[in-house]
Amino acid sequence: MSEPNPYRPDGEPEYQWGPEQPYGYPQDATAGYGHPPQGGPGYSPTQPGGVPVPGYGAPMGGAPALAIGDITVVGDSIMTPAGAMPLRGAVWNASDLSRTDEKIPVYAIVLAVLFVGACGLGLLFLLIKEKETSGFVQVTVTSGGKHHSTMIPAVHPHLFHHVMGQIGYARSISAM
Repeated sequence: MSEPNPYRPDGEPEYQWGPEQPYGYPQDATAGYGHPPQGGPGYSPTQPGGVPVPGYGAPMGGAPALAIGDITVVGDSIMTPAGAMPLRGAVWNASDLSRTDEKIPVYAIVLAVLFVGACGLGLLFLLIKEKETSGFVQVTVTSGGKHHSTMIPAVHPHLFHHVMGQIGYARSISAM
């Protein structure tokens, strides 16, 4: 492989496979790996602490006003794992994808079989019912050309009403 390419036209430089520098190699010899290069946009090594960096907006702070799953409303923006969205004009939706089943527990069936000989009173154990909720409540928000959806596990039958209360509050602060 150290021989020159016999098929290369005259005057054309020798082809070298791969990038000039290895992947992840610092572009600036003075900056370490993972550090921004000196003099890049919005970076100033003499920038005092607490001063907003130009081009990156004002610093956000404060306590969250609302949190639904992994969607959090902080100040005038909506924070999601996909990024920030503006709060003003956001469209909120929720879908109930849960279900509640009613079934006879195993212990009630065992007690009914054991006590059926006592004048049939054991059959009263078959009237015992347990409610089991499964599924999810899906919450979606759309704002600023972005869309995010989250699924909240349904742990009780009244979860959808609770989430709809939060959605109502989110819609009210989005309209301001």
